[in-house]
Amino acid sequence: MSSSPSVSRIDLRRELRRELRRELRERRRALSTSQQRLAARKLQQQLQKLPELDRAQRIALYWPNDGEIDPRLLMAAKRHHQQLYLPVLQSFPALTLRFVRWTPHLRMTKNRFGIPELRRGARLPAQVMDVILMPLVGFDADGNRLGMGGGFYDRTLAFVQRAPRPLPVLIGVAHQCQQEAQLPAAAWDIPLQLIVTDKKTIRP
Repeated sequence: MSSSPSVSRIDLRRELRRELRRELRERRRALSTSQQRLAARKLQQQLQKLPELDRAQRIALYWPNDGEIDPRLLMAAKRHHQQLYLPVLQSFPALTLRFVRWTPHLRMTKNRFGIPELRRGARLPAQVMDVILMPLVGFDADGNRLGMGGGFYDRTLAFVQRAPRPLPVLIGVAHQCQQEAQLPAAAWDIPLQLIVTDKKTIRP
């Protein structure tokens, strides 16, 4: 028995996203060390212009991996009223994230994906963050995003689809070379309020 048209379209969309993810990851991994450093500085300059970041107290960022643009210059440039947090993988609920406050010299250990995580500290839910900087594999000007495919942020932030006024502010960050004209969106994708690259800020 042949598959229904709707199932075929879903499979096609998944395959398209898989291929895009592979291509875009290769694109950012091809950047040299000096290009990555310059992009990080340019990203920081763009972020410092944002009123959403300026008035935020709790800001979640991430430890870069797999060629992701590096947001860690915020650690040196944060304002006195700001607290910075890093994501930690949760065993329960499975495939979700909590956030632990970062301060200098805290011990870190690598998780199962080889990404450093804070070893100790209170694990806070996403709901109490003011801003979350999310790494992107790809994005378009409409605010659609393509992640790594694990769904960690989508599951963690599912609550924003039920909230009348989504908090925290969700900011996708990426290299400019990761922009696509249009991405195939999925029903479970969490939309972004802003996208910031090393070149510009997009407000969908």
